[in-house]
Amino acid sequence: MNNTEVIEAIKHGAVGVLPTDTVYGLVCSAAKEQSVQRLYQLKSREMKPGTLVAASVDQLVELGIPRRYLVAVQDYWPGAISIVIPLGLKLPYLHQGKGSIAVRVPGDEQFRDVLLQTGPLLTSSANQPGETPAVNINEAKHYFSDTVDFYQDGGDLSGREPSTIIRVVDDTIEVLRQGAAIITKSGEVDTHAI
Repeated sequence: MNNTEVIEAIKHGAVGVLPTDTVYGLVCSAAKEQSVQRLYQLKSREMKPGTLVAASVDQLVELGIPRRYLVAVQDYWPGAISIVIPLGLKLPYLHQGKGSIAVRVPGDEQFRDVLLQTGPLLTSSANQPGETPAVNINEAKHYFSDTVDFYQDGGDLSGREPSTIIRVVDDTIEVLRQGAAIITKSGEVDTHAI
């Protein structure tokens, strides 16, 4: 599928696989609760929320995330850093009752252009629990077969790493998953590592 077809499919509630700014992702519109529930069922995920990606902080606010949760971390974006933020009782279908979710504004301009048109997406790496994330479209098809609505081929992504996931607690940065971006001890992003 081309970008226009993918964007329209997502707007109408489709769940599918596409290349993100990091790895192949299983994606759907974050604003469509039924699509989000379907994505979590496809990944057999309970109490392990995916990652929200958006073209801008403003898109995340429009979705319902309080701006005050984003102000302190927005300087890390755009880039391959996903930041766990608290949501409390807001958007429980997205965070599966955990009260928090990882969010990211990607550095890849082409992917941000897609997000400008679809709105925020819920993403999860294209794999099944315990399996290696798909690095090409054939691996993604092996995992999901005809259970998803679309596949978009972005070539071989085996050189890419998933995003780095961090949590900020009282001015201290806790790295939950080391990925494409390296966070120094002082909390700076090592741009040479990206």
